[in-house]
Amino acid sequence: MPAGPGKFPVMQVVQEIFGVHEHIKDMCRRYAKMGYFAIAPEMFARQGDVSRMTDIPAILSQVASKVPDAQVCADLDATLAFARASGHADAKRTGLVGYCWGGRTAWVYARHNGNLNAAVAYYGLLEGLKTPELRPQDPIDFADEIRVPVLGLYSGIDAFVKQETIAKMRGLINQGGSGSEIAVFPNVDHGFNADCRPTYDKAAATYAQKLAGDWFKKYRV
Repeated sequence: MPAGPGKFPVMQVVQEIFGVHEHIKDMCRRYAKMGYFAIAPEMFARQGDVSRMTDIPAILSQVASKVPDAQVCADLDATLAFARASGHADAKRTGLVGYCWGGRTAWVYARHNGNLNAAVAYYGLLEGLKTPELRPQDPIDFADEIRVPVLGLYSGIDAFVKQETIAKMRGLINQGGSGSEIAVFPNVDHGFNADCRPTYDKAAATYAQKLAGDWFKKYRV
């Protein structure tokens, strides 16, 4: 959070499947420099320590796939309560930004917490992860029920999110009336914001950050 006194708007920063690694910590710092009380909860803490894992299929099968949406939402509720209790946060101004796994979470939590001012979802999966007990619905299933304005930032080249799925999602959120929008960055791949990965695209990441910042300002976060 900023060094000076005051209460700052809250920005929840939600991790990729790799946990709260250095890139996510850096995103927290960037949002703090923008004036936010930024906080990244460790979403997989109960299921496993992914900081010690390097194999992506193993992370997915042994940890990430076992994390229930209900637990995720409860932990994010608790994160907001923690921020509120700190004395440094303005709990009436709350936003959430999520990356990859956290991008899907942005849609899920926006549906769960109607008091969230706004959210931004970076290339979060819109379908294909639901299971009857842990993740009963994907974002594509409840898109028209979302009332929080969510900005989706997606890749034009993405093996995980099909362009036809994005088009369907866009139509559904338009029906919902939340003011949510989706922007697609052509010719960039999944993970374009992560400057620690080969898919990083500086131009796309810089412009996406501007769009995200403008989105949160628009909705008074």
